[in-house]
Amino acid sequence: MDIQYFDYKYSFPLESGGSLPGFRLAYTTRGTLSQTPDHSNVVWVCHALTGNADAGDWWWGMVGAGKQFDPARDFIVCVNVLGSCYGSTGPLSTNPVTGQTYFHDFPAITIRDLVNAMDLLRQELGIEKIHTCIGGSVGGEQAMEWAILQPSLIQNLILIAVSAVASPWCIAFNEAQRMAIEADPTWPERRDDAGRNGMKAARAMAMISYRNYDTYGFTQALDNNEQLDEYKAAGYQRYQGDKLADRFNAFTYWTLSKVMDSHNVGRNRGSILNALAQIKARTLVVGILSDLLFPPSEQQFLARHIPDATYEEIDSLYGHDGFLIEFRPLTNIIRNWMASAEPINRPEKVTATE
Repeated sequence: MDIQYFDYKYSFPLESGGSLPGFRLAYTTRGTLSQTPDHSNVVWVCHALTGNADAGDWWWGMVGAGKQFDPARDFIVCVNVLGSCYGSTGPLSTNPVTGQTYFHDFPAITIRDLVNAMDLLRQELGIEKIHTCIGGSVGGEQAMEWAILQPSLIQNLILIAVSAVASPWCIAFNEAQRMAIEADPTWPERRDDAGRNGMKAARAMAMISYRNYDTYGFTQALDNNEQLDEYKAAGYQRYQGDKLADRFNAFTYWTLSKVMDSHNVGRNRGSILNALAQIKARTLVVGILSDLLFPPSEQQFLARHIPDATYEEIDSLYGHDGFLIEFRPLTNIIRNWMASAEPINRPEKVTATE
C-alpha cells in the first residue's frame, strides 16, 4: 500500500493557543472514489494510539477484499495522525523555523487538533460527505470529535471502546507510563532513541490495561507447577516492550498519550451532554464487556446521549484490545446495523470508469 502525503504550508493554530508552522500528514486510500456528487462511498478509518495510515495492515480483518470495508465498493481513507511517527509531522520531525528536530519542544496537541488537521486533508481530497467514519479507542475519540465539529459531514458513525471524556483511570495509566519514560536517564537527551527503555516499561504497563486478568490467565499460564522464574507472563511483557521499541519512539508515545488525556468533547461546549447532542450522524456504539480501560458503562453513556444511537456489546477474552482482534463479531454487528438503515445511494461496486 503506497503512502501518500498532504503538506499544509501555513501556520496551523492549536487548541492550546500555540501553533505549528505547517505540517505533513501521511495517508492511504484504497478503492475508487464514487463519482456521485457527494462521493457517497467514503469510509474514513481513524487509528488508535500506535497505529499507522495502513488500516489494511493493523485492521486486516475489517479492511480489504471481501471484508466489511471492501475497496471494490468503498473508498477507504486512513491517516497517520498529527504527532505520530509514521510519516506525519511529530516530535522527530524538523521544525522548519529553527531547522532543528522538535524532540521535547513539540507543542502540546489535542484530539481536536488531530481532527482539524484531518479535515484539511478531507477538503484537499474534495470529499464533501463521509459515508462511514469508524474508530476504536483513540480512533473513536477522533471520529466522535469530528462528528461534533462537522455535524453534517458524516452519515454513519461507528464508535468502539471509547468514552466522551478521558477518565481519571485512563489518565492515571497514561501518567504512570510517562513516569516510566521520565525514569529513563536518557530521556532528557535530544536524540531519536532517548527514553527507549522507559518506553518499553511504559508499553508493558499499557498491556495490562489493554488486556485483563482472564486474558493473561488463558494465554500466559504457568508451564508447570515447579517454576521459580522465566514465567510466560514476564517474558510476554518484555516482548511487548521490545516490539514497540522497534517501531516507535518515546517522544511520540509521550505526545500521543497526552493527546489521549486531552479527550473531552464537552470542553468549551457548555457540557458533555450538549456536545453529544450535536451529533447528527446515524451512530453505532460498541462496548467490550471485558474492557478495563474503557469499560462498557462509558459506551452505554454515549448511546444514551447521542441522539438515536444504537448500542451493541462484544464479549471478548481480550479486553480493550478486542476491537483489534474480534473481527467476526464486530463485522456481524456492523453488517446488521448497516442493513437496518433506510436504503441509501451507495453503489454495490465502484469502477474507475464510473
